[in-house]
Formats: sequence, C-alpha cells, structure tokens
Amino acid sequence: MAAFSIASATLYLLISSQNIEAKLADRARTGKAIPYLKNNDAPLEGPKYRALYRKDGVNQVARRSYAEEYVEKVKLERSSRMTGGSIGTLPRKDIPHRKGRNRTSGDPGTRNDPALRGAAEETHRSLASQLSGCCYTYNAYSALSMCSLYGQDCESGETPSHDSSDGDCSQAGLSFIGVSFSVYTGSGNPYSYQLCDQFTMENVIDRDYDWVMSTDEDGWLVGGGYKTFDHSGKMPYVDSSHTELLRIGSLDVDSGGTSIDQVYQAMNQIGVPPLKIFPEYIKGGGGGGSGDEEDSVPAQDVTMIVSVVDEYGDDDSSSIYEQFLYDLFNAMDDVGGGPCMDDHDTDPHVSMVRGLKFKSSNHQQNYFYNSNLEIAVWQAMYPGGVVIGSTSSGVFPLNSKSAGKVTVGYGSLFFFFDRSNITQAFASQRDLYDSESYYSTLMSSGSDSSFRSSVSTVGFDYNGSGGDNSNYEHNPYNWKADMAMHDPTDGWDLPPNCKQEGETFFGIPLSRKSSSSLQASSLNFQEQFDFENVVDRNFTYIQKFGTNHGWLVGEAFGNTAGSIVDKDTSHIPLFYLGTTNTNMGGMSLQNMIKLMKMIDFGVLYLKPAFVYIDSYGHVKLQFEADSTSALGYLYNALSSAIGITWNYNNPSNTLNVYTNCAMHAASDKAQYGCGPANSNTGGFCPQMTLAYSVQFQSEDLAASYLSRANDYVDYWRKIYPSGVAVGTQKFCKEGGCLGLFLNRMDLYQVFKPNLGGSWVEYGDSTMAPTVSPAPTWKGGCDEPHNFHLDRCMIKNDKHRNTSAVIWDSFGTVGQFSILLVSFMATTLTVSIFLARARRRQRKGESYIEFFIRDMRRKRKPKKLRRKKRSTRGLDEDLLSNRHDDDDEVTEFRQPVPGDHHESAIVEAGAPSRRVGVRKATEVNVVSTAGDHPVLESAAAADLVIGTRGLLGEDQEFLGTTQMTTRAREHLVAEAHLVAEAKAVVAGAAELAGVILVMGPLVHQSLRESTQGVTV
Repeated sequence: MAAFSIASATLYLLISSQNIEAKLADRARTGKAIPYLKNNDAPLEGPKYRALYRKDGVNQVARRSYAEEYVEKVKLERSSRMTGGSIGTLPRKDIPHRKGRNRTSGDPGTRNDPALRGAAEETHRSLASQLSGCCYTYNAYSALSMCSLYGQDCESGETPSHDSSDGDCSQAGLSFIGVSFSVYTGSGNPYSYQLCDQFTMENVIDRDYDWVMSTDEDGWLVGGGYKTFDHSGKMPYVDSSHTELLRIGSLDVDSGGTSIDQVYQAMNQIGVPPLKIFPEYIKGGGGGGSGDEEDSVPAQDVTMIVSVVDEYGDDDSSSIYEQFLYDLFNAMDDVGGGPCMDDHDTDPHVSMVRGLKFKSSNHQQNYFYNSNLEIAVWQAMYPGGVVIGSTSSGVFPLNSKSAGKVTVGYGSLFFFFDRSNITQAFASQRDLYDSESYYSTLMSSGSDSSFRSSVSTVGFDYNGSGGDNSNYEHNPYNWKADMAMHDPTDGWDLPPNCKQEGETFFGIPLSRKSSSSLQASSLNFQEQFDFENVVDRNFTYIQKFGTNHGWLVGEAFGNTAGSIVDKDTSHIPLFYLGTTNTNMGGMSLQNMIKLMKMIDFGVLYLKPAFVYIDSYGHVKLQFEADSTSALGYLYNALSSAIGITWNYNNPSNTLNVYTNCAMHAASDKAQYGCGPANSNTGGFCPQMTLAYSVQFQSEDLAASYLSRANDYVDYWRKIYPSGVAVGTQKFCKEGGCLGLFLNRMDLYQVFKPNLGGSWVEYGDSTMAPTVSPAPTWKGGCDEPHNFHLDRCMIKNDKHRNTSAVIWDSFGTVGQFSILLVSFMATTLTVSIFLARARRRQRKGESYIEFFIRDMRRKRKPKKLRRKKRSTRGLDEDLLSNRHDDDDEVTEFRQPVPGDHHESAIVEAGAPSRRVGVRKATEVNVVSTAGDHPVLESAAAADLVIGTRGLLGEDQEFLGTTQMTTRAREHLVAEAHLVAEAKAVVAGAAELAGVILVMGPLVHQSLRESTQGVTV
C-alpha cells in the first residue's frame, strides 16, 4: 500500500513538471470539436439530430409518393367517368411549390391541382409530433373488411322492416294538421310562439332537474323550448307542443303523399269551428331507444292526454268535431289527397319529452303527482273544456321575410310541416261566444290563483297509464367508461356527483352548407367529404325515420318526409364534457375554453372505415380508431386533464378546474376504445351519426343501401390512404382543427393544432378570439406586436387603474375629441361669465367679488306675463255694463267745438258720447293751451303707454304735438290729493285701457280740446 502511494506521488510530480494539460472526454452531442463543420452547434445524434434533418426526410417521402399519386389519380378519374359522380377534391392552388423544383416538371394534373390534404402529400401538412397522418395498419382493407374487424354487420341488412300497410304509399311522413299549445317563456327559446294562453305548460315540466336525471338530446318539447346557451346543452328548438288532428304524412305526390298546396286548398274549402280541448292527465311509459340495460334506469316518454269536447248543435246527430272531420276528409279527397294520409283521426295527445330517465322511482312518483296536480287545476278552471288560442300575432313560417304577421286568435288550427315549423294558420270561422271567451281569457287575466288555492289533491287516476311502477334508483357507481358511446335518443346515466346532464362536447366539425330555407344555412367546415353520396334523399331504400329528425347532414324545406328542417350538423364527437352548470357538478364554458387552449395537440387526421347500422337502428359512419394518431393522443390528454375520478385515478391540470359530469374517466386511454387494435372497453370511438332510427323498406334494400354507401367509403379510403386533415380555404385552412360544441347544432369555439390559436365560430359567423391562447410574436407580452392580445392586456393592465384603462381604450382620435369638446365648453363658460360681469359689475368691484356676490344672490323666479289681445270691438252694451249698477258714474263728454272753458264733466244721464269713469277719481278740467289732459293722466298712470301708444292717428298726433313734455311743465300738484296717489294710479290705469280702444272718439277730443288736467 505504501509502495502504491509512493508510485502515485511520483507520477503526479512527473506530470506537473512536464506541464501537461488533461481533461475528461467531451460527451456533448454537437460538432464543436469538429473545426471543419460550418455549424458547430449542430447536433450529431439523438432527437435533436432527427428533428434537424426531418425536413429532408419529409421531402424524400413526398418524392416517392408522386408516382403513386399519379397512378391513383388516373384510377379515380376513370371511376368518376363510370359512376357519373364528381371527385370532391380540394383545390390546392395556394400551396407553395418546393424550392428548386421546376413547376413544369412532373404530372400535369399534380402541377395544376396540387395534392390533397391527405397522406400522399406530406410536404403540405403542418405536423406537430408525427411525420405521417394516421391509420397505416389497415390500408389494404376494404370497407366491408373493416366492418368485420370492428365487429359490425354491413352485409345482411338484418334490421327491422317497416313496410307500409298501404301498398300505394311508399314513403311515410310526419306533416300534420293540429292544435298548438306553444308558449313563450323567459327561460325558453326567444323565438317561440305564444299560441296558447290557457295552459301554462311550463308548470308541468322539470327544467330545474328536481326529479329528472336526463332526457334525449331534444329535451322538453313543451314549456317554451330551449335557449342556445342552456346549461343542459339541449337542441335550441322553439316550443313545439301540439296535438295532431289529422296526419297528412308524406308530401311527395309520386310516393302516395299529399302536396302542401293540396292541403291549403282543402283547408280553405271548409270552415274551422272553435274546438274545445279538455286536459285529461299526464302519463309515462314506452319510449327508450337504447333498450335499457339491466344496470340502467328505465327510459320512458311522457305524454299529456287531452280530448276534444263533443258539442252538438240543434237537432244534430253528430258532434261539431265529427262533422268537421267529415268535411276535412271530403275536402282532402276532392283535391286528390294521397293514400299516405291517415283515414281516421288520431288520438289527441301532447308529446312532452322522450327518452326521459328519472333519478329513482320515488322521484318519478313525485313528478307525476305534481304535474297532474297542475292538470287538476286546469280541469277546475275549464270544466267543459276551453278554446285554445291567444291574442298575440306571429309570422308563419318562422322568420319568413315574405309572410306578414297574422293575429292568432282563438280556435285556430295550424299546418305543421314538421313539429318545429308551422307554415300556415287557419283561423276559426266565427268569433267566440261570451261564455267561451270568459274561459279562454281566464288564465291570461290572472284569475287562476283562486283555483290553485282551492285544488289540493288529484281527483283522477293517473297511475295505471303505462308508466313503470317498479322500484328502482339510479346507482352512479354503475357508470362505465364505454357509456360515452351514447344513444342520443335516450337520456344519460350520470356518473357520481353529477346532478344535471349536458350535451356539450369537443369534436371535429364536418358540416357543409345546407339547402334549408327554414333554418340558417351552416358554413362549410370541410371540403374533403361529400356526405350526400351516402344518404338516401329519394327514399329508395328507407321507409321512414323513427324520430322527427331526418338526415343529420342537413334537411331542406320540401323534403317530403316532414322531418325537422335542420342545417347540416355533421360532426365527430370526441369528448363529452357534460353540463356547463357549475352548481350541478359541471364545468363553466369559460374554463373549458381556457383548458383547451393549453393543450398542445397535433393535426387531427381522419380516415373513413365503413357505414353500418348500430344496435339502436342509427345509421353511422365509422372512422378508424387509431390510438397512436394525433386524435388518440388528444383523447388521452383530455381524459387525464378533465376526466372524472374513477378507479382511484384523478385528473390533473394546471388550472385546477374539473367536472363531475364528463362521460370519460381520468384513466381512460385511446387504446381502450373501439377497433381491432384496441380493447373495446373505453370511450374512444370516432364515428359520425348520419340518421336516427332509420327504418328500411326491407332487409334486402337495407343491404343494398349499405353496399352502395360502403362503395363510396372505399373511394374515400383510396384517395386518403393515411387520412386527411379536413378544412376549407376559409375555415381551418391548414386542416385538422378541433371544435367546442354547445350541442350538435351550435359550434362555438374552434382550436387550431400546435397551439396555433383559436376563434369564436358561432351563429354562422366568425368572430375574433375573446381570450388569445398565446402571443403570436416572439418575446411574449413584452413584444409590442402582442400588446393587443387579451392575454397580454390582462397581464400588462393588471396593476393599472380602471380609469386609465378606459381612457386608453378611446384611442388617439377619441381622446383628442374629448379634450376638444372639453376645451370648447370651458371657453364658452368663461365668455358667458365675463359678459355677465361687465354688464352687472359694480364700480370698483373685481371679478372674484362679483362672482361671489352673484352666487349668493337669491334669484326670484320670473313671472310670465300674458299679453291679452282683443279680436272684437267694444260695443255700447258692453260699456254700459262695465261697472256695477250701484256705482255712480261720471261721464266724460265730447266737448263742443269752441266751448273750451266749460267743464267736460257732466252728470250721469246727459246725452253725449261718453266714457265711464269711477267717482273715486276726480278729474278737473282747466284751460291750459297746448296740454292734453287725458293722455297726461294715462301717462302718469301707466309708464308703458309711452311705448304702447295709441292707435292710428292718435299716435301720430302725440308725436307731433310733443304733449308729454309740455304736460310735465304745466302739471300742478295739489297737496290734498298726495295721500290718495295710489288710488289715482289705479284709476288712471283703467282709464288708459279704455283709451286704447276708443279710436276716433278720443282722437276727435284731442284735436278740439286744449284743456289740461291737474291731479
């Protein structure tokens, strides 16, 4: 040991004396140690090296695919010429060519129409974490082979056959004539009609989920409909409550139906009597499209039974209602009504909700008791029935620009093209009698309170109406991850701690512009798939639909089946989020958006697999469930972030926002989903529903339909061998976007892959994003280009005063305008003050002293003086009655020419032209040359006489003689009349008023008299 130590020390001294530098080997994976490399920081191996040369690999793959693409293009063109169809390829003229490549080289078709957004053109894709698209494993499989791999039957067509009972009717339909019970409520759809003032339908539904757990996607069909942003996410339809009186059926004349014009013509030939409706009871039972598994609560439909009251006229053997039906059927036959129309009236009822699931049998009993208690109140109010109607007005069809508003009135019937669209109203043939009007306006007048207080029990039997009376209770812990593959015609089985259902979900929008004329047309969200090639518009194979919905890829007015006219709602649901009501266990819409903006997902590629009919009878288009694709990775990220807690696995995200109502578990993965490569136990299964509960004419025709549809799927599989990122030139141009749906109809927010941003897409319009996901320029929120982003504005203005933020929001022009107006207002105020001060300022008083004095001065309100004008002359009788009879009147007589020294005052009763003067005013006439006695008295009494003057020649005489000046020189005041000065002024004022209307009389007196008056 000692020897080893000595040897080591000797070696150390030897190395030190030689001054040799040494160090460990460089393990860095860069080229810094290689001097001849141009980029010494370039990696030599590992992930960074592969990423550096990734572009070259992509270009190499693209070069290999050019030849394959040309061959496939030739095959597709040949197939298109044989089938007569069009190859719906996406124009790619905007795609830039690769540098260094001659634009004139290669395939001419490829040059003019650049490659599709499919697997064949890798260079034109925006890839995040993968080089290829998806779905390479089963490239050589056809649609029928894929159908077998997924465990479905796409060949036999073994579905229930619903052949028509009438051989002449080859197409069923849903159009009808009936009575509407639609109401408008504040919590319902704002476009709902108010057509029924008699039944408060909102009182018989459970909109607050006190007893109900879930319903189908349509929700309550009565009670006002649903708003778009309802927490439940139900379809935003208007109130469609009604009862059918006659099922018209199909509107296709060639298929045995009756046209709309024929229906209108027949209804105009007959009179519509005001029919009375009596509410019977509300029942449950039937329904439930999913078959209800053993561990699931039963689903049922809820219906209100009503009846039409039979009234008889004098000496009539048939009721008014029976006579109306007889006339209606005869009118339909006269116009050539088809065999698809019912040959009898229907059982009057109101469908309230379908696929409803209660929380327990106890909740079910409570609901039916409370709702039938409301029916009992209506029965007490309308013991003999009531005529349905309203005083409101409406436009039929809804939002029609050509049709004008019509008053609904009472007793009207309506033609329903489908249950949600009334196209025509037929008014009653007569007005209501007083007794009928009393009951029809009883509810709207607010007189129902007395009936509600008097009715406390249900006096009729409703328990034996067909509902499920067994004892049951929903067990949320029976929830399974594969329940995410849900039947929309049934209610959900909710997971633990979730108190309300919801239809909000993340998915891929696939809709295109619809030809609907009753609904707003949707925008084109993709150009890669034309689903019209896999639907049966002409009813060649199908008989009818099991629901009121037709093809979900869009229906148009005049579809002859009477299906609800919807815009295209094509989509692939990926992750169901549930309700947006945080008080019921859900997540707010705002938090959903915030969370999705933080998830970095790649471009979403899709590849159709096959068309099939599932166990519920729905026609669906299955897409390949590739768990290793960007779609599979996104599903994994969403599940781990906001999936529900299940099997001791909790979700986790940086926002700490979660939901109890998502239909996916936190531990769920894409590899647990459907498909041959997955375990088929999870909720990942990308598929699109084409139609609900389709009923074919026969099994052979069902098999023919599936064969035809899957032939076109094979075409899609050939042109998109590794999937396609859908989009258009105006929507998600790069392709592969994700959408947030409020329901299957309303796409709200769109998210681009690779954290490329998001925007609001709602109401068939595009809006700027409300909260930007990330700065678009390098440098974050310190970069001026990013200052306008909401995220940066919130960050930068966090510590600023609110007023400063508001001031900045006005901008330069707005701020200058405010300052200019303020300056003008200030200068105007100062100018007014200076002008007022100069006019009223006291001698030696400063502006400040005047301002203080002016502010302290008490201002008296100005009295408005009314100027009296007379439009008629003064006659003799009016003068004689001017004073009371008991007053002694002194007369002023017109002097005789030349009699200048006699008194002009005479006793009463002397014949003369006179003016009445009260005795209280003593007037002495003295001889004063050049003075005018009467005018001087008037001037002394009324200062306004100088400006008001006399009429006509009197005013001119006054000006020429200058009597006012001379009268002042000759007035002699007597001392004994000073005390009575006020009385003199009052009398002289009255005298002046008389003088103004005397005219020529006074004028003649002035010219002939030179006497003065001394008071």
